[in-house]
Amino acid sequence: MEEAVHKAGKKTVDWVLVFIIVVLVLFGFLMVYSSSYPDGYYKFNGDPFYFLKKQVIAAVIGMTGMIFFANIPYKIYARFNKVILVACVGFALLTVIMGIASNGAQRWINIGGITFQPSEIIKIGGVLYMADYFDRNRKNMSSFTKGFIPSMVFIGVFCGLIAMQDDLSTAIILGGTLMVMFFCAGARLSHLFLLVGAAVAGVVVMIAMQPYRITRIIVFFDPFKYKQDQGWQIIQSLYALGTGGLFGMGIGKSRQKFFYLPEAYNDFIFSIIGEELGFIGCVFVMLAFVVFAWRGLRISMNTEDFFGSQTALGLTTLVLVQFMIHVAVATSSMPPTGRALPFISAGGSSLMFLLCSMGILLNISKYSNTYRS
Repeated sequence: MEEAVHKAGKKTVDWVLVFIIVVLVLFGFLMVYSSSYPDGYYKFNGDPFYFLKKQVIAAVIGMTGMIFFANIPYKIYARFNKVILVACVGFALLTVIMGIASNGAQRWINIGGITFQPSEIIKIGGVLYMADYFDRNRKNMSSFTKGFIPSMVFIGVFCGLIAMQDDLSTAIILGGTLMVMFFCAGARLSHLFLLVGAAVAGVVVMIAMQPYRITRIIVFFDPFKYKQDQGWQIIQSLYALGTGGLFGMGIGKSRQKFFYLPEAYNDFIFSIIGEELGFIGCVFVMLAFVVFAWRGLRISMNTEDFFGSQTALGLTTLVLVQFMIHVAVATSSMPPTGRALPFISAGGSSLMFLLCSMGILLNISKYSNTYRS
């Protein structure tokens, strides 16, 4: 009986995962509007719906992409691994040559009137390429010369493609994701420690190359000492979370979004959730991501082939690492860095590509032996 259910379920996506994605996106609409209407009204010709409209358009396009990719057999990506690698390199070079500067960093490009961040594509491409690489070289993963060294080179290439765009936080997210995939592919713990050490050394070098990153580290240890300048943002974030208490001030009643907390609708939207919905609201969001992790990892563990398992693991980990960094920054548990809250924060290209990547994960779920009752 159970075998028959499994066979029937192979052509059905994981509807629990679909449900949690849709819930997070819809919740994002509510919080984007609530946290952004002061900016929209005062900075964009009196339009309080400015950011919400952009978010809805991005979500519609992203959901369309999710449905499209959910119906493309995931194994096809393994056949185009070289094309994926060349495309990632090409997008990175385009960003360096013709990128659009924003907030002091050149991370955007405009093609055909559409502006997006190539790093979002490189993240997905890196996961797909390395999943295929680990699949083809699974027997060599425990070897230092045939497993560790080549894996370290490829991981370094993908992270370097993003780091060269002056986007260290995204490089860290991708690097952490690929290291998780490397470990699950059969890497030795001793080799993994070497890889973590090399990654930490690389991050230290990247921080030392930019004075503003050094300043962020210094401010992190005592933000109240710099409360009038560099520490302002994180202090306002803590004020927002503290003001919310257990049940929050109520939807739309945040005070910090009125130009006290910069990027309230993006990098610090979790703080606004805490202020308006309180500790209960924050727990709701965290539990939603726990459910997401549960479904994503179940898909990975029950997929019939290693490439699909690694891809599902990578796509799930990408979301979870970004979620943890966003919450850590909002709660001053790590130095501030611009990271959106997946599915919820305002951000056109990031939401579109994230939903498209979820389409790949949903397609893998069709071939996963996960009981869906």
